Amino acid sequence: MLSDVQKEKDLRQVPIRKVGVRDINYPITVLDRSRKAQGTIANINMFVDLPHEYRGTHMSRFVEVIERHNVNLDIHNLDDILNDMKETFSCETAHIEIRFPYFIRKKAPVSGISSLMEYGCKLEATKDDSMSMKLTVEVPVTNLCPCSKEISKYGAHSQRGIIKMVVESLKFIWVEELVQIAEDSSSSPVFTLLKRPDEKYVTEHAYENPRFVEDAAREVAVRLRDDERVTAFQVEVENFESIHNHSAYACVTG
Repeated sequence: MLSDVQKEKDLRQVPIRKVGVRDINYPITVLDRSRKAQGTIANINMFVDLPHEYRGTHMSRFVEVIERHNVNLDIHNLDDILNDMKETFSCETAHIEIRFPYFIRKKAPVSGISSLMEYGCKLEATKDDSMSMKLTVEVPVTNLCPCSKEISKYGAHSQRGIIKMVVESLKFIWVEELVQIAEDSSSSPVFTLLKRPDEKYVTEHAYENPRFVEDAAREVAVRLRDDERVTAFQVEVENFESIHNHSAYACVTG
């Protein structure tokens, strides 16, 4: 028999709130609104609490949990994974963070040509007596400066930006829904593939819908605030300025 060092007693009287593994890359399946399911690659962090009397935890068991569930991500499966972690580690709290790229097929506004657009997503779930969950979605957008449009004889400077939404909800919310909210709150959506008629449309559409970072953040906040499923949120908007050597930033919580 090999000795189990992790089970040795620790006399320092220091409990650990989170102990576990980080940066596990693993193929997963997530829910897709139009195709039912989508395969992607996740970067996973998993943690549990460790009572003060134990020296260490068994790191290999985190990967065993993943293998048992094959990480098919939906709300019910996350609850099962966290319950498995609590039982496996005999702990009071289990926590998992799952970052993954999510792809939506989008059609260009004029030509109709389609291409896949990538959005950065993260699911965070914690289980003690109950489960809490946060969904983060990062949406690339275009924002055209209202001030530049107002003071210029012609043209106005545009910048590509990121609208980041962290949402806690009572019921399931599709990634596609949050993407739509962000794009509707910006000057213009961003596309992977555009032909010349599409570029003309996108440029002119942005010009007719100027947005400060403050405007975009407030527009998203209003829509999330009015959604009965949402219990809490944070919205961050960052524009990568085209005429300044810095970014513009705004944040709203609710």
